[in-house]
Amino acid sequence: MSATQPKFGRLDLGLDKVEDGIRRSAEWLLGQQHEDGYWCGELEADAMLEADYIFLHALFGTGDAGKLERVRNEILRHQNDDGGWSLYPGGPSNVNYGVKCYLALKLMGHTAEEPLMQKARESTLALGGVIACNTFTKMYLCALGAYDYDSVPAVPPEIVLFPDWFYFNIYEVSAWSRAILVPLSIIYAKKPFKKLPPEQGIDELYVGGRENANMRLRWDKRHFFSWRNFFLLTDRLAHWAERVHLRPLRKMALKKAEKWMLEHFEKSDGLGAIYPAMLNAIIALRALGYSESDPQVIRARDEFEKLGLDFPQGEPNYPTPTMRMQPCLSPVWDTAQIVGPLVEAGISDKDPRLVKAVDWLLSKEIRYKGDWYHNAKVEDPSCWCFFHNNDHQPDCDDTAEVLMALKAVEGSRGRYQNEAAERAIEWLFSMQCKNGGWASFDKDNTKKVFESIPFADHNAMIDPPTVDITGRILEMLAGYGYTRRDERVEKAIQFIFKEQEIDGTWFGRWGVNYLYGTFLALRGLQAMDVDYLETPVQQAVEWIRMVQNSDGGWGETCGTYDNPNLRGEGVSTPSQTAWALLGLLAGNDTRSDSVAKGIRWLINNQQADGGWEELAEGRNGESHYTGTGFPKVFYLGYHLYKQYFPLLALTTYKKAIEAASAEA
Repeated sequence: MSATQPKFGRLDLGLDKVEDGIRRSAEWLLGQQHEDGYWCGELEADAMLEADYIFLHALFGTGDAGKLERVRNEILRHQNDDGGWSLYPGGPSNVNYGVKCYLALKLMGHTAEEPLMQKARESTLALGGVIACNTFTKMYLCALGAYDYDSVPAVPPEIVLFPDWFYFNIYEVSAWSRAILVPLSIIYAKKPFKKLPPEQGIDELYVGGRENANMRLRWDKRHFFSWRNFFLLTDRLAHWAERVHLRPLRKMALKKAEKWMLEHFEKSDGLGAIYPAMLNAIIALRALGYSESDPQVIRARDEFEKLGLDFPQGEPNYPTPTMRMQPCLSPVWDTAQIVGPLVEAGISDKDPRLVKAVDWLLSKEIRYKGDWYHNAKVEDPSCWCFFHNNDHQPDCDDTAEVLMALKAVEGSRGRYQNEAAERAIEWLFSMQCKNGGWASFDKDNTKKVFESIPFADHNAMIDPPTVDITGRILEMLAGYGYTRRDERVEKAIQFIFKEQEIDGTWFGRWGVNYLYGTFLALRGLQAMDVDYLETPVQQAVEWIRMVQNSDGGWGETCGTYDNPNLRGEGVSTPSQTAWALLGLLAGNDTRSDSVAKGIRWLINNQQADGGWEELAEGRNGESHYTGTGFPKVFYLGYHLYKQYFPLLALTTYKKAIEAASAEA
């Protein structure tokens, strides 16, 4: 068989069709490049962001009436048939989202008697009502008089005073929690309050009525001597100290929290460059006495509003005028992910568009000693963050992906580019955790006891090492000549082996879910020349083949984080089909029917313009969410995942087929 007509298992498909799909995909992506050289796809999230947007403007009496109305439309767009709102399209209704969206709609003039509000109320009460919400939700409710500050878990600003050597300090919790909690501690201390008119109240969302509600957190009666009960005891003591004004360090703590927050505004697109931290920062500034016209407040609001995507005329998939908020922006991540596949697609590494992309990435190099420096001492770092700007919180995943992009377009800036890569690899090795893996933002951020702290019920207090990031870093290191002879590399490989599940899969922390973790683990192992005949590899490859859908694609829902038995089950999506194919190809499976059908599925589902769609059927133009923010808490629809991962799968397949044909 000629190289132009490969055999796809028992299916025949001309390589010319694959090449045509690659060409059209590359053209589509190049057409999306920003004039400055980067790519940045939309990050679609859930209706909680829109509800919080309305809450913020209602609290301070600000906001554009037209935008607020379109944000309201976006909330209604996401309402489920049962009246509630979910973490991801097609998911079950969530009590926090039900409470927040119901309140937001009331703030926008909806009344409790309306049918849509009755359904929302019934759904929310069935899930436990206000009492079942987490701390972040309750804290916002306190500001509008819908909950009691004395009953919400204490977030005392004194936590910022704990030194680095103290077992609990802010640098021992995850970077995102840190950015959220510091301004939240100011809010807790200052207790902003705005009384709502009775018609906007939500007392009806308390099961049995607010007057009968027990708002305090429950003791763990099954395990009296537990960390939860210990922290609940300290929480009660903190509340007692608040009531009797026994706060000798409060003034100092507030000053330090304010200073920390203002310092983290610099070199960043808002606090942490993430939505909840930015929202909390605005409230914290106002609570500290900053006026609406203060430059710090204006800047914080401007960065917050930049996260909005406004559609006054509606969209092709949803004609109603809407405005939605993104949780953050992802230019470094998207740009780094796209460069390599474009080179593999045949775009010259000297193409001005790719050179411009790499130049832009190099312009985003971070040389600053950020939060990570508290636990990893590197005096001359190079690293990258996810966003346009956040020098305080670069991450290992983005840094590794940028290094792969730099390797794909070598020589764009010559010697400086090589020196930056050397510094970045040194930084990454300094961030390797004790067990051999890598986390996202911090090193050895693994103290699970912190998950028992009462205000930690957002389920994201720590940042442990993960297989998906470790696999990506191994793939990058192999490109720079590192092998298993390096003890650090071998330790990372052993970490991946130890984390494998009994069915051959790997958990995906930053993508949904086992398909994501498994493909990145296999890519990392292949890059480091781990024999594809080894049992862990074969088990993983066999699992991928087993969960293929009858249509030839692969899919997996966010529900797998709540129920791992659902792993590998879901409607076929372009991004997850690409991940599965990349995993199979990394396991040296190039000729099976599974690969054949998967490639055919990608080709057949490519749009006329060269891109792919990933819409959730019957969900008003919403995307399938294949990105993970926080398992069980927050998920994302990366609009460019469905474009660059299929391109990478097609180019990887083409390369494998050509290599096999050359050997024949």
